[in-house]
Amino acid sequence: MATQRLVPGLHDRRPVTRRTVPSGAGDPEVKAGSASLGRRLGDLVAAEGLITQEDLARAVGEQKRTNEKLGAVLVRLGLITEEQLVRFLSRQYTIPVVGVPPNIAPEILRLVPAAVARKYELIPIGRTVGSLTVAMIDPTNLSALDEVGFRTGLKVVPVIARPSEIFKTIEAAYGDSPTSLTDILNEAEAESPAVDLPVLDSTADTLNVGDLRAMTENAPVVKLVNMIFLEAIRRGASDIHLDPYESIFRVRIRIDGMLHEVMTPPKRLEAAVVSRIKIMASLDIAERRLPQDGRIRFRWSGREMDFRVSVLPTIFGESVCLRLLNSDAMQLDFAALGLDAWCREQLERAIKSPHGMILITGPTGSGKTTTLYAALSSINSPDVHIVTLEDPVEYNLKGINQVQVNEEIGLTFASALRSFLRHDPNVILVGEMRDGETAQIAVRASLTGHLILSTLHTNDSPSTVARLLDMGVAPFLLSSALRLIVAQRLVRKVCPDCREMYEIDEESLVPHGHTPLDLVGLMVPRGTGCSGCNYTGLKGRCALYEVMPITQEIRDLVLAGASTAEVRQVARNQGMKTLREAGLRKVIEGVTTVDEVLRVTAE
Repeated sequence: MATQRLVPGLHDRRPVTRRTVPSGAGDPEVKAGSASLGRRLGDLVAAEGLITQEDLARAVGEQKRTNEKLGAVLVRLGLITEEQLVRFLSRQYTIPVVGVPPNIAPEILRLVPAAVARKYELIPIGRTVGSLTVAMIDPTNLSALDEVGFRTGLKVVPVIARPSEIFKTIEAAYGDSPTSLTDILNEAEAESPAVDLPVLDSTADTLNVGDLRAMTENAPVVKLVNMIFLEAIRRGASDIHLDPYESIFRVRIRIDGMLHEVMTPPKRLEAAVVSRIKIMASLDIAERRLPQDGRIRFRWSGREMDFRVSVLPTIFGESVCLRLLNSDAMQLDFAALGLDAWCREQLERAIKSPHGMILITGPTGSGKTTTLYAALSSINSPDVHIVTLEDPVEYNLKGINQVQVNEEIGLTFASALRSFLRHDPNVILVGEMRDGETAQIAVRASLTGHLILSTLHTNDSPSTVARLLDMGVAPFLLSSALRLIVAQRLVRKVCPDCREMYEIDEESLVPHGHTPLDLVGLMVPRGTGCSGCNYTGLKGRCALYEVMPITQEIRDLVLAGASTAEVRQVARNQGMKTLREAGLRKVIEGVTTVDEVLRVTAE
């Protein structure tokens, strides 16, 4: 059934045909545009028995926090699958489910601009005389149907498709490819003013604020910066690095812990690109001599994206590092972290202690924050008062008081930690122990009825004891305070799309630290390389854990001033698996490769 409607004030235009969506399209709740799959959908799914009322309440709370559609939240939380969602919507609104074709004719794609496709999460897939078939996530979104109908002058026939297929096809069909990135770079190079920053004297001030602001408003520069961001998001990057050198300006992205070069724009674009990012992050574009930190937040494909921005002055210009904070990728339960049964048991026992100190160690980017947040989430309840002190606060945790360090006004880890103790907390998270004063205050707090969780930069769990002693913590205090130390690393997983299994001799793993298990015909994976993993054979990451409970025997060693080697040997005798052993176990389980484990772990 179709009705014709004239747009007010535009009666000379061709009439827009709007499809009447059956089964509930006239309900006030359904007409709420982007909210059409809101609470009503949740109630219907619950009535079908696909989720419980508790699941629905959890999903609605998450929807209010992220402003996503409820259907997307239900899928992301694992409460229903995409297949269940689309089949349910198909039955509810009597609209067919289709698979998005891999190759859509360019003349059909041109009917719907990329901005409209991304805004309403839809893709045109077919055309007949007088009508356009559009695959949608939300087929009841009348605003989307109206806009597409008005732009094309065609009757819009909505069909339902899996969200992952639609998002994937939008990105493949509308660009964000290296070619389009190159085109925008060429456009920016052609239209940007030829202004060179000094390369020998970085303190010279040859560009005033007006010049910088004018350059950042140049449309090709804006497009270039946006495309760099979207390329990083599309390829699943965790960081973007823009590094100035004497004669070049290099852009790289970090994927699964490894840096990949994206482009090398001309040096003269450096000032405009960096200033554009600084403006987006609300930083001072006139200040080019001091480090600055900021944040950029925007929405893309229905998700809130957050970039943490750090600007560092170098001798050849300003280096910019942007870390993508993706709350969707956060795993806030131990089962999803990949802990084995023994490690999980030790960690769960420690975080249920009424007092003491739990430390997570490892280099920057090893997943320490994720592990800490998972620990907090497991004990977060109305009867537990939790406060955190972070620099910066990367993700907002519901029901937890989070404090941002600000050293410029004197709010340091040490000073804030003293104030925390007057707020009667049960659990305190200290983002990082950077100095002896913070460490000593945290240790004393753990001895006075508080559970302290924190991070430290050490190579492994046993060496953490030596590091704390070096920071000035007394042995008798440290031995009483410590409950558990966890060291962790991230290793890349074998790509699921191009993986193959091959047989190796278990004895070949023994020189790397493996304890023989008498396995015959051991099959391990490797990736042959494909477009999905950028021909590396590796895609995604998982964590390796070295969990060291602080037993009475280890406490005695700390008091006696024993060496790190002695502490390590006792811990291994009591069940601790080293990072190398944990990595080789992942190889045997078919998760990663031997070379990858050797890359991130020491003997």
